[in-house]
Amino acid sequence: MTIDAHQHFWHYDPVKDAWIDETMTAIRRDFLPADLEPVLAANGIEGCIAVQASQSLAETEFLLDLADRHDFIRGVVGWVDLRAPEVSDQLARFADHPKFVGVRHVVQAEAEGFMLDPHFQRGIAALREFNLTYDILILQHQLGEAGELARTFPDQPFVLDHLAKPQVSHGLDPDWATGIARLAECPNVHGKLSGLVTETTDWEWTVDDFRPFIDHALDVFGPDRLLFGSDWPVCRLAANYGQVRKIVETAVAELPEAERLAIMGSNARRFYGC
Repeated sequence: MTIDAHQHFWHYDPVKDAWIDETMTAIRRDFLPADLEPVLAANGIEGCIAVQASQSLAETEFLLDLADRHDFIRGVVGWVDLRAPEVSDQLARFADHPKFVGVRHVVQAEAEGFMLDPHFQRGIAALREFNLTYDILILQHQLGEAGELARTFPDQPFVLDHLAKPQVSHGLDPDWATGIARLAECPNVHGKLSGLVTETTDWEWTVDDFRPFIDHALDVFGPDRLLFGSDWPVCRLAANYGQVRKIVETAVAELPEAERLAIMGSNARRFYGC
């Protein structure tokens, strides 16, 4: 089964979704399963993982409700307050839902040291009780801290969203390459080949621009720890769904078929248990 391991749904609200600024008119509207399902079908994608875009318990409820009503949504990566004293109660609230597969926090917006804070790490520790994954959303300068987190919790499954958002148009940064390699030394960390098209200057790119980044991810993670993700609808700022899929499929075209299929689906099913 082919799986898109990273996409979003939302009812657009200018306050809640303030990160969608005036330069992003292409995504300043609602995006719901009825919008995505035909796009997935046209691209040969059979299921998806819906990932939180807003930091609230209501967001998790919203995504799980959509998953209840649409079989192609295979799993939900929601949000709980990992720093809250009652984090286990918040997790328990959703734990019985079969499509609640993981948690994410928008750490890219947090101050240095956030992932090492004892309150946050208490929340990460609570994930194992409920057999949940954690999506790491960070920027390049936070890679070292993410590695410390992953080594502190060697039994916790982590996945790095968008390869830590490298600045694609500037070419491969040796510091990014080193940071990714060190994080990939942690066997409990996977990587998502997602979100790269919007890390380009003026959202202009060629397919070849992404090849050094995907090649490096393949070298350090290997094909068994990489997941394809579209980052739809955010990707629409720079590319349509078919273009995003082609970027990844072109980069992995020379791999054996089993490895290509793993990246395009079976790795996501194994990681998220969906």
